[in-house]
Amino acid sequence: MHQPPTQTLTTTCLGFPTEEKLVLRSSKPHPPKERCYLRRWYWQKEKRPMFVNFMKDNYPPDFKYEDFGPLFTAKFFNANQWADLFQASGAKYVVLTSKHHEGFTLWGSEYSWNWNAVDEGPKRDIVRELEVAIRNRTDLRFGLYYSLFEWFHPLFLEDQSSSFHKQQFPVSKMLPEIFELVSKYRPEVLWSDGDGGAPDSYWNSTGFLAWLYNDSPVRDTVVTNDRWGAGSICKHGGYYTCSDRYNPGHLLPHKWENCMTIDKFSWGYRRNARISDYLTIEELVKQLVETVSCGGNLLMNIGPTLDGTISAIFEERLRQMGAWLKVNGEAIYDSHTWRSQNDTITPNVWYTSKPKQNLVYAIFLEWPTSGLLILGQPNATLGATKIKLLGHGQPLNWISSEQKGITVELPQLTVHQMPCKWGWTLALTNVI
Repeated sequence: MHQPPTQTLTTTCLGFPTEEKLVLRSSKPHPPKERCYLRRWYWQKEKRPMFVNFMKDNYPPDFKYEDFGPLFTAKFFNANQWADLFQASGAKYVVLTSKHHEGFTLWGSEYSWNWNAVDEGPKRDIVRELEVAIRNRTDLRFGLYYSLFEWFHPLFLEDQSSSFHKQQFPVSKMLPEIFELVSKYRPEVLWSDGDGGAPDSYWNSTGFLAWLYNDSPVRDTVVTNDRWGAGSICKHGGYYTCSDRYNPGHLLPHKWENCMTIDKFSWGYRRNARISDYLTIEELVKQLVETVSCGGNLLMNIGPTLDGTISAIFEERLRQMGAWLKVNGEAIYDSHTWRSQNDTITPNVWYTSKPKQNLVYAIFLEWPTSGLLILGQPNATLGATKIKLLGHGQPLNWISSEQKGITVELPQLTVHQMPCKWGWTLALTNVI
C-alpha cells in the first residue's frame, strides 16, 4: 500500500451539518466524537431526555431528522475561499466528509436517492466544487472521508439482526456508492470509517481495496487508513488512526495519523461553543510538533456551518498555523523522526531530522528566561556543528555540556524581532 505524505500538517472539514448541533452537557462523559455525531442516535434511538426535550422545545411537533435536509442550504459556500484558506494554513492534504453515519451524501449519489446535497438542501455537488477548487488553486492532495455503515438504513439494520450473515446493505448500497465516489472524484486519500461492528468480510473490504490499488483511477496515488471492518483498526492500512485524537507520545513502527478537532468537544459546528472550548494556537502547535516527532501526520478538524461558511475562530487558527509553518515548516515537511523524540533535560522540546542534509531540528515551545537552552540529547563536535534559529538565520553560540548534550545561547530579541510567537526551531547541523 502507498504511504501517506510524511510528516505533514493536514486540515480537514468533516462535512456540513445537516442540523445545527444540539447543546450537549451530559452528566455522564462520552468520548468527544460521540458528543457531535451520536446526537441523532441519542434522540431517535435511545430517546435520552435531554435530546428529546431539546427537539421538543426548539422544533415543531413531529419534526423528523429528514426535515433537517432543507435547512442545510450551503448558500454561502464558496469552494474557492475554502481552498485558499486551506492553502494558507500550510496543509498538504484535505479530507472532506462525503457521507457520515446518517447517510446524507455531499454529492448526487444515485445510491442515495433524494438524500443527498444535489437533490436536497443546497442542490449542489459540494464534493465536486471543492475537488475542482482544491486541484485548480492549491497544491494540496484531495481526500474524502466515507462512512461504511448508516445508523438507520433498513438494509443495514436487517443485516445486523442476522449477525451480518446477510450482506444486503454492502452489496446494494455501500459498495456501489464507494466505487462511484472513487471513480467520479479520484480522491488521493480515502478515509474510511464506521464499520458498524461488522467484520471486513461483511464489507468485502479486501475486494474493494484490491480494486482500489490495482484497477481504480487512483491506483498509483491513493492512500488509505485502517478502518475497514471490526478489528482492522491499528492493524491494517496504509496508515493507522487507532482512535480519534490518537497521540501515543512515542514512536510507532508504522505510519500513523492524529485525527483531532480544534473544538475540544465536537467534530461539527456548535452555536453554543465558548472561546475556552477551542484549542489555542499554542496547543495546536504542540499537537503538531508532538505528532510529527513521533512519526505521525496531524489531521486537524474544523466544523463548517449549515450555510457553508467556516467560522472566524476556525479561520484564525488555520491562518495562525500557516504563519507558524512559514517559519518552522522546514522542521515539519518531509522530515523524519530522530533517535530521540523529545528531550530528556528540558521539557517541551521535540526533535525531527533530515538525515540526508545532516540536520536535526529541536523545536522548543517555551523560550527560556535565561536565554540559554539546554538540550540533553544532541552531541556536538567543535568546528563541525553549526546551530541557527529558523527565521533568524545567524549562527548561534553553543557549548558542550560536561557529560552529554549542549547549551545553546539564544539571540536577545524583542517581541517584535521574534521569528514567531508560539514555538521556535533550532536547526542543528552535524550532531549525533
